[in-house]
Amino acid sequence: MKVGIVGLGLMGGSLALDLRKHNLANKIVGYDRNPRHKKEALELGLVDEIVEFDKLKECDIIFLAIPVEGIIDALHNLQDIPPTTTIIDLGSTKEKIVKSCPTTIRKNFIAAHPMTGTEYSGPMAAVEGLYYDKIVVLCNTEQNEPLHKERAENIFVAIGMQIVYMDAKEHDLHAAYISHLPHAISYALANSVLKQEDPKSILILAAGGFRDMSRLAKSSPTMWSDIFKQNKENLLTSLEDFKKELRYAKELIENEEWEELKKWMQNATTLHQIF
Repeated sequence: MKVGIVGLGLMGGSLALDLRKHNLANKIVGYDRNPRHKKEALELGLVDEIVEFDKLKECDIIFLAIPVEGIIDALHNLQDIPPTTTIIDLGSTKEKIVKSCPTTIRKNFIAAHPMTGTEYSGPMAAVEGLYYDKIVVLCNTEQNEPLHKERAENIFVAIGMQIVYMDAKEHDLHAAYISHLPHAISYALANSVLKQEDPKSILILAAGGFRDMSRLAKSSPTMWSDIFKQNKENLLTSLEDFKKELRYAKELIENEEWEELKKWMQNATTLHQIF
């Protein structure tokens, strides 16, 4: 099969590596608006050729590994694809994308969210095995023709992913708590330190806890501002729930209710008994 990848950064580049490793494509072509990304993707051997956007329509499968607002634009520019061409997006939100997909190609379009990634971006961040043993959520596949659904399933299984099926609205609610909220907290933590009188002195003392908590703040602001925009209501709800927990902890500390604080912490530790 001929595969086209739109967006040659971490997700698109890593996918290209895995497609090659498992012999899932005869040819991989790429498209990216960033000239440096195009150059690096070719130098790294992530793609065989850089093409103009319209040439992607000659591919059997097109992956959209770009910010979520860009996915919607791309779908509207792919309305004249052949009926046998499959489009798969890798966006972190799903409901708005699914609703925005033109009806003429909805049967071709697989709404997917691979639950994987790192805080790094660009073609240089691409790694083989990024998708292995990770979850991929496929949304509203009842709207897809069997050909396109089976293609997507076969590819994700071949690169080692576990498939979960979910409604797009339900997906976005869950994603707000387990993915989008942690990113918002990480950005907030980083900014709270940067606003201190001497953040460099604080960073000298920063150990594993701070580094772990602030790691997500390295993530692309362009990508994550788009995600927050598309999942605004769910993210606001998750932020309110988080604020309630912080306020409760603050009250316990202010009132020196140490036993209650300990119980609050103990309850939190049970989360990691689930996974």
